[in-house]
Amino acid sequence: MDDFLTPISTTKVKREQSSQPLTSDDHGSTPKATEIVIDSPESVLKALKEQPDPGTVREALKYLAKETDEKDGYSLVKPGPVSANIAYQLINTTVPDYWQTIREIKSQANHLIRCLSNPCGIGAIIARLRPLIADCRQKKPVGQTRDPSSHIQDLLEILERIFQNAQLFPMVWSDICTHAKDSIQGIMMWKEFVGQVASGRVLALAAEAEDVLKNKVPSRKATWLSDGNEYGVWLGRNISKLMRTTEKNDNSATAVVEICTKAFSLGYTDRVVSSMLLDILNSDSAETLAYYINQMKVFEQRKYLNAIITFLAKQYFNLAVESKEDAPIASASTVSGAATLVTTFVKDNEPLKEGLVSLLTKSGIPALNDSLLARRAVIAAVAQDEDHLHTLLENGLKLFGDSFYIKHAPILQQESLAQTIAITCGYVQRSQPMFLTMMGKSSYHISGTSNRIGASSPRARFLGMAVAMAISRMVETPELQLKFDFEGPEAAEAKWYQHLTAVNDKLGDINALKKQSEGASTINLNMRPKIQKPKETAPKTAKTPAITEIQGPRIVEIFDDSTDEDEDLVPYEKPDSDPEDETDDPTEINRNKPSAPVYIRDLIVGLRDQENYERHQLALSTAAALIRRKTNFGTEVTDHIEELATVLVGLNDNLELEKFAEQRQQALIAVLLAKPAEMAQWFSRTLFSGDYSLTQRTAMLTTLGLGARELAGLKDTATEDLIPPSPSFPSKQLPSHLHKLYAPESADPLNKITSGVTKSLLSPLAAQAADSLTGPNILKVRTFSSRMEVEKKRSKPIPNALAQIVADNFFFPLTGRWWLQARSDKSGSSSIYTSTHLLPPFLQTLALLIQASGPSTLSLPQMTREMWDLLLSVRGLALNDKRILSALLFAFLMLLETNEDKERIATDHGRELMETLEWTKMVFDGLPAGAEGGAEERVRVLAAGVVVRAQEVVEKYQRRLVGNMMDY
Repeated sequence: MDDFLTPISTTKVKREQSSQPLTSDDHGSTPKATEIVIDSPESVLKALKEQPDPGTVREALKYLAKETDEKDGYSLVKPGPVSANIAYQLINTTVPDYWQTIREIKSQANHLIRCLSNPCGIGAIIARLRPLIADCRQKKPVGQTRDPSSHIQDLLEILERIFQNAQLFPMVWSDICTHAKDSIQGIMMWKEFVGQVASGRVLALAAEAEDVLKNKVPSRKATWLSDGNEYGVWLGRNISKLMRTTEKNDNSATAVVEICTKAFSLGYTDRVVSSMLLDILNSDSAETLAYYINQMKVFEQRKYLNAIITFLAKQYFNLAVESKEDAPIASASTVSGAATLVTTFVKDNEPLKEGLVSLLTKSGIPALNDSLLARRAVIAAVAQDEDHLHTLLENGLKLFGDSFYIKHAPILQQESLAQTIAITCGYVQRSQPMFLTMMGKSSYHISGTSNRIGASSPRARFLGMAVAMAISRMVETPELQLKFDFEGPEAAEAKWYQHLTAVNDKLGDINALKKQSEGASTINLNMRPKIQKPKETAPKTAKTPAITEIQGPRIVEIFDDSTDEDEDLVPYEKPDSDPEDETDDPTEINRNKPSAPVYIRDLIVGLRDQENYERHQLALSTAAALIRRKTNFGTEVTDHIEELATVLVGLNDNLELEKFAEQRQQALIAVLLAKPAEMAQWFSRTLFSGDYSLTQRTAMLTTLGLGARELAGLKDTATEDLIPPSPSFPSKQLPSHLHKLYAPESADPLNKITSGVTKSLLSPLAAQAADSLTGPNILKVRTFSSRMEVEKKRSKPIPNALAQIVADNFFFPLTGRWWLQARSDKSGSSSIYTSTHLLPPFLQTLALLIQASGPSTLSLPQMTREMWDLLLSVRGLALNDKRILSALLFAFLMLLETNEDKERIATDHGRELMETLEWTKMVFDGLPAGAEGGAEERVRVLAAGVVVRAQEVVEKYQRRLVGNMMDY
């Protein structure tokens, strides 16, 4: 065994006896002869390389910070080999050795942060973090304990302190202007800094570091540098500071434009622009922002203008509910302020004015098409230039009357354009009435009105007639004015379009936006409050009595065995035991238990109070019943309905309440049923805006689907059993913590209803197929008893309250906003609205709306056309995911089942029908036939149902379909 360990060579090292320790307790002692005098960058570099003591490090940092602030001093911002070596030594040697000591001394920490607040220092931190993160990800050999996670935490803390400076951008630009030898070198140094902070380099590296530390240090709180939303807010605020503090010259304009352009590549444009614009508004610096926007390229100017308009629509006009009643439309100070702000950016800028006209006609911004107040503000800004106002009216009339646009554009987009035309006509009449008369008698308007009246969609026809009546009322005499007879809500809405022509928003004060932004309350929906659960009292042992024998008179109970007692008297039951009564400490007994809320305001306060466990749980459990009870009793619910809906939608299960999702879902449905038309639009608008999670957005879709079924009188077991009944025998159920672990997850309400409806639709098909295989019909006997049982189970028909409001308030707002999001530049295939998590419930909700509205709904043809186009557009996504494919086939089946007029399907939707049939056959043939009980079986059954229903229409109207498909 001794032969295995053979020494190769030996070396003797003689240590010097005069070696000094690396650290010294006396920081204030006079320098020794061996210490280096800090008086130049080279001396700093030499001192940092030779294992300096704390005093030397302090003097080096003090020298670098002092020289950086002086005009002719030395700074790490200036590139060079000495600067790179000093930054390398600071990050790789000084920080690991001394940061835990320096961070406690404010002056030294500030000196270090000041030295590193430049491209050279930030670049050194980034270069050091990358190998440390890679080292953390590698698997270490057995016995090796090297863990660089502490070094990563130190560097992240330093980086966070550097970026916490609200004046970082102005400070770095000032250092560059001070220490750069010429403007060319300054621009190159600034480009390096912009590439670090605005391109996502720091954000991505911080997120990667936090991902590594999450497993190494579970209790660590993640830095805000790894959160894209917070980083975007910080970036926008610093850009605003840079704009307001720098001089307006060519060099500063180049620097600001450079970082503004790079900020768009971060991916958080809304956060950056909103933070920037709020800071600009609070400091009254709109003119400054307009100056720098005019220095950008044209396409960059339009990007910023689009982002600013999106911010205005979401910040100030997102919660406004449009009431289309026969009443004058009042002006608003917020609209006038927004119009002034937009005018400030576009005045003396022809490309931006043309961009506004294009936005209003071609629907380039989803948020603008969703808000009438935002469009009013933009139109008021365009109205300051008569030429562009005339162009807006002319282009709007051309597009509005185009037959292809009428047939394929979403109804929400057509309504937006109709409102824009009506408002624009009012401005043109007040400035140039002759031009409006010419446009009212032009071929664009006349042929467009004819196309509208001949459209197959009832809603498209109404919009054409409403706009035509509004224009005719302004350009024609009373005898020659167009008049169409409308009934019910359409008559009031037609009057509302005429009131739109009287809208005249003037330029107002921008401070109106400032006041509203200051008064708005911000609620952090993701904040996790402290959990305050009922106290658990420990059992206490009874104290030994001091007197063991009772002295003096005694009270003796005498038992009487006589039978004279009245046997008819029923004794009281033993009261329920209260857990709090078991304790002997009266201070731990809580007699002030919260009571169930009686008023809606108390309910809202209880839902928001997530620090009081009992109060919050009681409010959530009684919310649905209270809202339904108060709906038809006064105006208490309607006065606070939007606030109530906002609180319920934004709730998170921070307290881990039992049946949280079911109780919140019932409360949301009760809110929807309180004001179905208005709240359906509110839920549709909120679904596509706001910072909500996928779970919260799915809850909104579920609310629309289940609420619509209840309005239609389809409140069956699928909607009533949202909260499953408790088991009869608790002994048959595991304890609560084990039951949650082993019990199957509760089915989603939409999936539950979808399965039930699918079963009810496909069961007759299966029965008919089995019936055809059992022999001739003459041999089959149907007993009267079975028929009587069927009639007994059949529910009585009730009025369908959904049919009148489903199109304008439920269906078209959902499909229109989905199209706007899907077609926008920022969405595409990576949008959350086309993801595998949100697209299936969205398609199921649309299918349930079609099915609940019924075959007699007047708007069913237009709903069918728009939904069929939407379904055909997501076929590519469906082939990659079984959930989307199942929801898509279910929606196809609902279309074919609800449209009982098969002749109209063959006539108006022949191409869509044949395309659906061929595609579904391809899907059916591609699925395995032997799958049982899985997703493939469900998809195969749905595909078979679609093929059967589509084939029935094709076989019956085969000749008509052949004629329609001649040019296919």
